Amino acid sequence: MNRQRLKAKLIKYFLQSCGSLSIIIVLLIFLFLFKEAIPFIGSPGITELFHNVWNPVSFQKEEFGIVPLITGSIVVTLLAIIIAVPFGIIGAVYISEIASPKEREFLKPFIEILAGIPSVVLGFFGLVVVSPLIKDVFQLNSGLNALTGSVLLALMAIPTIMSISEDAIKSVPSVYKEASLALGASKLETIWKVVVPAALSGIVASVMLGMGRVVGETMAVMMVTGNSPVISFNPFSSVRTMTATIAAEMGEVTIGSNHYMALFWVGIVLMLMTFGLNLISYRVLKKYGLSEK
Repeated sequence: MNRQRLKAKLIKYFLQSCGSLSIIIVLLIFLFLFKEAIPFIGSPGITELFHNVWNPVSFQKEEFGIVPLITGSIVVTLLAIIIAVPFGIIGAVYISEIASPKEREFLKPFIEILAGIPSVVLGFFGLVVVSPLIKDVFQLNSGLNALTGSVLLALMAIPTIMSISEDAIKSVPSVYKEASLALGASKLETIWKVVVPAALSGIVASVMLGMGRVVGETMAVMMVTGNSPVISFNPFSSVRTMTATIAAEMGEVTIGSNHYMALFWVGIVLMLMTFGLNLISYRVLKKYGLSEK
């Protein structure tokens, strides 16, 4: 009995240590970012970040406006979610409720394999296939734009949304469906008016996780969005995201320079956006009761 109690306490302390370590690591990351970025406040000044031009290597005047980077990230993320959510949810409904057992056995592993494809491979696929296709379909001068990046990000988010939503739909008690069918509802009516609402908490969680994957993606968007730091909400224009900017410029920047510190401010803004997204996710999940289960 004493041995079991000792084992339980050791497991408890181990889990507490892991949780505490995770919090400490996040706090240390924040401290490191602010430590490197704070000198920027004195010179050239924090107001420089609110300008509309990002041109940190100009010989005339260095400009560190991150507004174009923020708008580029927002446009690409929103378009990707608009594309991914319908496909992900409809695909989950089909796999869980409509597909035959053989189809399900094939589609489920295929979706999980798609989730494991490296982003650089999807980026190369975007350059070779998606970008020329979008250019020809919409008669554009270039296929390297926000829409191309959004399509690739949607391909990354769809497996997450579909897999988790499918699990949520499958977990709905069968008595719900049987009761709906017994009352005269058709199979489609039962799916969309009974099963999907019952699984809404899991579906919302899948969408939030998909958004988290999209916001933090770097390689694919850097390869296909055109990397033009301009303020534009046109999906057919070239944009540049915050993650692509950090990845493209951090390796060549002089340590301690204004450009170096500005990139750390880009990282801080990105982390704050991610933190805000997680907070919204928690609120939404709490509203639907998932966080209490």
